[in-house]
Amino acid sequence: MANENYGIVVHGGAGVLSNLSSEQQQIIEKKVSETLISAYKILQNGGSSLDAVEFAVSEFEDSPLFNAGRGSVYTSEEVQEMDASIMFGLDRSAGAVASVKKVKNPIRLARKVFEKTEHVLLVGDGAEAFAKSIGEPIVDPEYFYSEKNLQRLRKVKSKLVQNQLIQDKIGTVGAVALDKSGNIAAATSTGGMTNKMPGRIGDTPIIGSGTWAQNEICGVSSTGHGEFFIKFQIAKEVCTRIEYLNQSLAESATDVIEELKKIGATGGLIAIDKDANISTPFNTDGMIRGSITNRSELNFAIY
Repeated sequence: MANENYGIVVHGGAGVLSNLSSEQQQIIEKKVSETLISAYKILQNGGSSLDAVEFAVSEFEDSPLFNAGRGSVYTSEEVQEMDASIMFGLDRSAGAVASVKKVKNPIRLARKVFEKTEHVLLVGDGAEAFAKSIGEPIVDPEYFYSEKNLQRLRKVKSKLVQNQLIQDKIGTVGAVALDKSGNIAAATSTGGMTNKMPGRIGDTPIIGSGTWAQNEICGVSSTGHGEFFIKFQIAKEVCTRIEYLNQSLAESATDVIEELKKIGATGGLIAIDKDANISTPFNTDGMIRGSITNRSELNFAIY
């Protein structure tokens, strides 16, 4: 069935502080815009939403600009542990990985989990062993090394604040898309939170919390304080309200993020519905976000 409307929306994390220099903002805008244009071409040429979101998120993972893949922040033990998930709304196929340390593109491995195994979520050593067995690129942990992120962790720890999680300036990355066949896909990837306990897993690899895709309803990728996003199943909640309360995408997404704010939970989300309407609410200083649809030109914003 051909779909009249199609498009893609991406995010580079919520919680952006107001002290990003104009130069930093321009660099981020360039990366997001280039990625969006390439991902949109996949859809324009009749490609699947699954391919489009995987491509977009893997591009962000390869960039040190974001807290995912190469730009991942450090745990309290100065290790980077990455999480990712991807979902396809046609049949609710979903794959996720968590606490991986040597996988170059966690989002690509997440997709392989549902394509090549009977499972949805693989973690740690098991996920890395699976990556090796299928030839998914494994890199030396040095590949992810970031002096800036390491110094940030050490600065936090020097204040002797026990178990303090730091809301990072540049966060989790994600993408949601609707293709010409009417299929919705969502993907999310993260390095987590600075100074998190080793083994801590947030909402990103949890289907329904960080990522959700449901044909004929909507697709969501969220970013923020993961513990709250898990407890309130944020990604699925947006689609559930559309499905059962007959809310619009904007109404549902905005209400969910406002409700989080009332309980002190910070974050945001990106969403697309079956008609390629887009919503990108957040309750932080900013959220890096951009979109293109067949009805609207490239749009980018941080604040």
